[in-house]
Amino acid sequence: MSKKIRNAVLLAMLQATEGVAALPTGAANAMMAMNISAQPVSAEFAKRNNIKPYMGNMGSVPVAIHAEISFEVELAGAGEAGDVPAFGVLLRSSAFSETVVPATSVVYEPVTNGLECATLYYNLDGVLFKMTDAKGTVSFELNAKGIPVMKYKYLGLYSTPKDEPLPAVVNYDGFKDPVAVNAANTPTVALHGFAGKVQSISADMANQLVYRNLIGKESIEITDRQPTGSIAMEMESVATKDWYATIKDGVLGPLLVVHGKVAGNIVELAAPKAQVLEPSFSDSDGIVMLTCKLDLQPAQGNDELTLTVR
Repeated sequence: MSKKIRNAVLLAMLQATEGVAALPTGAANAMMAMNISAQPVSAEFAKRNNIKPYMGNMGSVPVAIHAEISFEVELAGAGEAGDVPAFGVLLRSSAFSETVVPATSVVYEPVTNGLECATLYYNLDGVLFKMTDAKGTVSFELNAKGIPVMKYKYLGLYSTPKDEPLPAVVNYDGFKDPVAVNAANTPTVALHGFAGKVQSISADMANQLVYRNLIGKESIEITDRQPTGSIAMEMESVATKDWYATIKDGVLGPLLVVHGKVAGNIVELAAPKAQVLEPSFSDSDGIVMLTCKLDLQPAQGNDELTLTVR
């Protein structure tokens, strides 16, 4: 029988210990995701270059195998201020810490040490692909007249795929409905304190994911991060905001994005030191748009981009 692409479930659960797989279930660990792209066997090969008295391919030997997956998750609140959002496991396994302020907020900040990992199950219509010791990277995108999303990419250790029925129970109650990015729902997008007329804003943590396979060690590592971003906004007069001088002088300033107005469904992105780079122009409905890249730098360390859910 043909397999259906829509009959799919993604599960994610933090591991208590690296090297010891978690056991996620559909009832407790289902991720509401979209645009899933999986590479269940990502292999490196060593070429066999033996000398023979005739032409032809000598073949290769697989020397290292891991798994990869990418997907998107809607960016929304947790339902009640201070509740942990269902996607928290994804942020924690993407080099973020999680700090709960009861009845107020949950704050995610980047970390350098003590990184967590997760076990991911991707069941595609009865075929289970499992990744262990998985670590990821994430980018945040808010586009006007769209749904805000987080885009994840994970590397994990390979597990043999197997036939396994889809979970009988899949619970998505922890995921709340997002609100559209627009003038009514997105009260603040301020770059260097200036609130422009913004068409899109994005921020990419750009964690450097590395698969290591050595004698005595196989692991997924996050070895560095170089967070960047992008903003597209209506071009203003120089008198209103001189972005060109800001770029020329290498000025650093804060970035603040607040999306949502109702407690329990508000998300906030904050970067203390954003450098504006590479301006360019484009046309949107006959209006001149200014698009700039952003370089997100730490202030005190491990603070270059924080997400607050409140």
